[in-house]
Amino acid sequence: MQKSSKKYVYFAFIWHGFFLAITVSMLDLNTVFPALITTLTSSKIIFGLLYSVMLGVPLIFNVIFSHFLRRKKHKKIYLLLGMYLRSLSFLGMAIFTYLFANTHPELALGSYFLFVFLFSISAGFAGISYSDIVAKELESKDRVKLYTIKQFFGSSGAFLGGLLIARIFSLNFLFPTNYTISLAIGFVGLLIASIGFVFLKEPESVIREDASIPLKDYIKKIPTILKRDESFKYFIIVENLTGFSVMLLPFYMAFALETFSLDSAYIGIYLIIQTVGTILSNLLWGFLATKFNAKYIVGFCIALGGLNPILALILGFTNPIAYGIIFFIMGFMISGRKIGFEPYLLDIIPLNERVEYLGIRGSLNILVVILPLIAGILIDFAGYIPIFITVTVMMILALTQLMKISDRQIDEFC
Repeated sequence: MQKSSKKYVYFAFIWHGFFLAITVSMLDLNTVFPALITTLTSSKIIFGLLYSVMLGVPLIFNVIFSHFLRRKKHKKIYLLLGMYLRSLSFLGMAIFTYLFANTHPELALGSYFLFVFLFSISAGFAGISYSDIVAKELESKDRVKLYTIKQFFGSSGAFLGGLLIARIFSLNFLFPTNYTISLAIGFVGLLIASIGFVFLKEPESVIREDASIPLKDYIKKIPTILKRDESFKYFIIVENLTGFSVMLLPFYMAFALETFSLDSAYIGIYLIIQTVGTILSNLLWGFLATKFNAKYIVGFCIALGGLNPILALILGFTNPIAYGIIFFIMGFMISGRKIGFEPYLLDIIPLNERVEYLGIRGSLNILVVILPLIAGILIDFAGYIPIFITVTVMMILALTQLMKISDRQIDEFC
């Protein structure tokens, strides 16, 4: 199959990024979803467990996904399959929220575990395919550029999504109609987001001779790869440590709801503030991308992840408007992770083992799986302060480990 032009590749990924951002805003993991769960239950353990499923499931299965996908010359069909399954999970949550959130909240919560599992496992399947297609379609120097442009349009989509959420929650829709509407919009948005990839002409992947080895032998290779590749090993360590800041993102909203006794209008307000942060952050990330490499973006993002918990504790003594600074910084962090981590990883892994490395990277990101649950348990018993301080310490440690990664480029492996 003939390869798509670079212009169309940019269009397909930017189109997807824009409408995906609108979709994700409808169930934003840092504002909308925490508010929904907090409405249904006061248990931080259930709260944390749902986030463990959402963040951890795609990572647990990544080695299995990569073992399967490494034998496939084309990955686009699996990317689209993952997107359609995620869309159906939005629809399922919308239906169960509308039918049971008021009368049987425990049933609604139980259904969320099923739909979050479907949402997450399809995200893991689609994520490897997405990254492999990016790497095949674009050279290293074009990837950060694409991610930066895509993040700008994604931020614009997220801003539009934030306005929609603010509008939905400012109208007189009774619970759970407001959440049902947002989830239904998410269902439609993902279908629209997939259109750009439908017409993408994906080049074939080079299939290695050992592509058909059994899964158990494939897994046995992981320790050898980590021992051989020091930079990749330290990247895994850094990403695990940054999982501490990721686990805290939804708890900032829970902390605000409890500290200031907020009404639902603040869900949209904080989401818009967060989105403004993501949009403005593109100026910083674009500058760093042109002057340095993606490693500097990763480092800056980690530093913000260490600053925010301490700042949240301080602003908790002020008022809800001042606390919005936390969500502004979160916007920087979220966009920085998207622009920095993925391109940096693609720069330091071997070209002919890309799918394997992507799968290993996901499945070894163990802390992301368990940290939200641990955070929920500890917050229930000890409060927010110990967790917030621990995250800051872990981010300092992550920066020290990042410095150990050598600044090699993928060209060395071609």
